[in-house]
Amino acid sequence: MADTIRRVSYYYTTISDKPGEGARLLETMRSAGVNLLAFHAFPSARKAQVDFVAADGTALAAAAQGAKIKLSKPKTAFLIDGDDRVGALADTMAKLGAAKINVTAVSAVCAGMGRYGAILWVKPRDVNKAAAALGAM
Repeated sequence: MADTIRRVSYYYTTISDKPGEGARLLETMRSAGVNLLAFHAFPSARKAQVDFVAADGTALAAAAQGAKIKLSKPKTAFLIDGDDRVGALADTMAKLGAAKINVTAVSAVCAGMGRYGAILWVKPRDVNKAAAALGAM
């Protein structure tokens, strides 16, 4: 089966880079019934940046507002899923390279049961070109 590549909206917030902060955010989303398709966090300028991709951006925004979590305006990333195999992400990266699109960041994981998933970011100016190169939905 071919990989599915979707253009998705993500929102980010910054939090203290200390134990328990990620758990607090995730509990807030769970309590509000927000289905997260992706969650990505990393250190940034003595804080942590946390990216959310939700099945329903409106529900995410409402949950964040209710918890007084300041979210960014929506930004774009690509969510990829497919059958796990050797070099699963290689073709995707090659398509972007051939189109002269630099990948800002990518994270990929084995999902079990023969599946894998990834989230990929490019610069905002390259989003439409990347979507075309990848055949993104």
